[in-house]
Amino acid sequence: MSGPVRLYVPTTLEALRDAVVAGGLGVVPDAVVAEGDGEEQEYAALMTAADASAALLDGPGRRVVAVAEVASDDAPVALADLVALHADAADRPTGADPDEDLGWYAVQELADLLA
Repeated sequence: MSGPVRLYVPTTLEALRDAVVAGGLGVVPDAVVAEGDGEEQEYAALMTAADASAALLDGPGRRVVAVAEVASDDAPVALADLVALHADAADRPTGADPDEDLGWYAVQELADLLA
């Protein structure tokens, strides 16, 4: 029996606020799954999701990636499934360096991130 699947969900602060109100992100068809459980594969998945998050922004803004562990890659993502959040520290200009790392936030810091 395999364990949970770690999803890297590209999102925005606005969409994350909506998810808090809704109680979760729901089924996320554009979530990224790492090709392995090694640090390099997880980092690659995170940065792929960060690129997808940048594409969701309508102009300058902060890339956000929610990391969740769920039973399968097509399972709905509840807030309780979140294990970490990654986001830019501040708004980025349009066309900013796509390889810039994201900051790590504990799930308990969600309210602070959204403030």
